[in-house]
Amino acid sequence: MKGEPPPPHPLPSDPVPDPVPDHRAAVPDPDPVPDHRTAVPVSSVPLPAVPLPSVSATSESAVSNFDPAATAPTAVSNVASVEARSTGSRLPALTRRLAGGVLLPVAAVVAAVSGGAAFFGGAAVTAVIPLLCAAALGATLVTGFPLILLALGLLGIRRRSPVAAGLAGSIALAVAATAAFTVFRPMPRIPLAPPPVGVAFWDLPTGSRIAYVAVRAAHPRATPVIFLHGGPGTPGEGVPDAGRALAALGFDVYAYDQVGAGRSTRLADVTGYTVARQVADLEAIRHLLGADKLILVGRSWGGSLTARYLAAHPEHVAKAVFVSPGPLWEGAYPGHDTGDPWSRLPPSQTRLRDELAGTPRMIVHSVLMSVDPNAAHALVPDDEADPWFRRVMLTGKDATRCPGSPPAPVHDNRPGFYVNQLTSADAERAADPRPALRAVEVPVLILRGECDYLKPEVAEDYRRTLRGSTLVRLAGAGHSITTEQPRYLPLLRDFLLR
Repeated sequence: MKGEPPPPHPLPSDPVPDPVPDHRAAVPDPDPVPDHRTAVPVSSVPLPAVPLPSVSATSESAVSNFDPAATAPTAVSNVASVEARSTGSRLPALTRRLAGGVLLPVAAVVAAVSGGAAFFGGAAVTAVIPLLCAAALGATLVTGFPLILLALGLLGIRRRSPVAAGLAGSIALAVAATAAFTVFRPMPRIPLAPPPVGVAFWDLPTGSRIAYVAVRAAHPRATPVIFLHGGPGTPGEGVPDAGRALAALGFDVYAYDQVGAGRSTRLADVTGYTVARQVADLEAIRHLLGADKLILVGRSWGGSLTARYLAAHPEHVAKAVFVSPGPLWEGAYPGHDTGDPWSRLPPSQTRLRDELAGTPRMIVHSVLMSVDPNAAHALVPDDEADPWFRRVMLTGKDATRCPGSPPAPVHDNRPGFYVNQLTSADAERAADPRPALRAVEVPVLILRGECDYLKPEVAEDYRRTLRGSTLVRLAGAGHSITTEQPRYLPLLRDFLLR
């Protein structure tokens, strides 16, 4: 190599040692410089007699013992090391790209989930649906953008920010479009029919506007009879047939739609549907009628309401009839295990009910009910929720009857979804009325059908709590004793005339 002294020319008479191979990789000189020294034949140049150094035995031994094969593993290991470094440099790049490919769809899912969380979480603060939608889209963008940016970086994409912004925006638009065609697509709304002839309204000081029907006696007695429907929120249509028979006996008879149900007003703030509100409405009705005492006939939930009113105003109840009454106090039944009519549905009706309840709109609505009922009300208003609720109730209308009974009749007086849900929830929190009822001395008749889906303990709790009460068990009747058991009217008439 250039810069090194040239090797001495061996004398012709000197023995030339075997060359020692250089195992270093031969690297060509990128810019070889020609050697301008003139090659002079050795024979033409007289050389002085210079004694040559002798080659020691050690050197000769080292040269003679050199084995090229012994150095081969070193060379191979060097090559392997170079290849390993090259492969190692490729593996992290491949891993990064795989991680980026996985992170990209994960970012889309996480962004969509965060948007849903913002929507439901925002319902705890506001019931305004457009604001909840804005919060959901904002959360989708804010969550999606950095995750997508990271994924693009792992994938080695240049100009990542605009691409990430575009992808995050696309995810937000996809979520919005999906929600628009599923969650925010209204269900059919059936307009209310005009009230039938004979329907009138009370405007109560509680703020309720109550629809009612009355059948008045020609020569009325002092104490009117009021029928209280079940549900909560599932009214009948008009005065029951038994009521007309009672009017013929001299009783003024009334049947009204409780607030939030039938043709009565719906509340703008659905959290106003409480047991106390129903009791206050009934007391206001008593004042409007100018009656000192009432005879109350409560069916199903109407029986629970009768018991609540009796506990609050025992002095204003002349007699009370409990027909297939609901629980006297929900807290007496752990897990609210009082009986389930839905467990009696045939498979076809079960599928229909599940289809009605399993739409994206109603699933979201159900979650909102647990966060803020007013937000759920804003998403699905009364004129949409009530017809839906009616369809659900119709799937189970015959599950409360004895097997083989004719189908239950159907009417057009619309039930109220929100009064049903919110009043039922409030009943679970309400105080136990039984201590107050144990001190009440009012004649009480309790009727229970043998096929009632409500457990026998429910009616038995009324008998134990209300002193002097009479419990009558009726064969061949289910929850709807009034339409299934012919003995109903004679029992009711004899009790009221006693």
